[in-house]
Amino acid sequence: MDSNQPSAMFWLIYSIVVLLIAVVTIAAHWKMFEKAGEKGWKSIIPLYNAYILFEIAGYNGWMFLLLLIPIVNFVILLLLSLKLAERFGKSTLFAVVAIFLFNPIGYWIIGFGDSKYKKVTE
Repeated sequence: MDSNQPSAMFWLIYSIVVLLIAVVTIAAHWKMFEKAGEKGWKSIIPLYNAYILFEIAGYNGWMFLLLLIPIVNFVILLLLSLKLAERFGKSTLFAVVAIFLFNPIGYWIIGFGDSKYKKVTE
């Protein structure tokens, strides 16, 4: 056996870690939706969860379609991150670092932390 090739045990451990991260992130997303007054199950439906996430942030839900446009999608995700942080009482730094750059970590902090959702009426 080539000593430069990862063993089957490495791939098993790696797969378990990735699965655990995915499960915890899904649970955090679910809790974040519930904090915003939405039903948690909406967070696990592809595309629909993006639509609802934009509404939670205070945007028109259909703005999620802008994520399909290259380069524009980065700007839209940054704006979404800023609005989500604002709605959950977090700073601009939190929005950029935790939500935009390290997305799962931002969702973990919002979902499992003591963040409260503030709906802004416009």
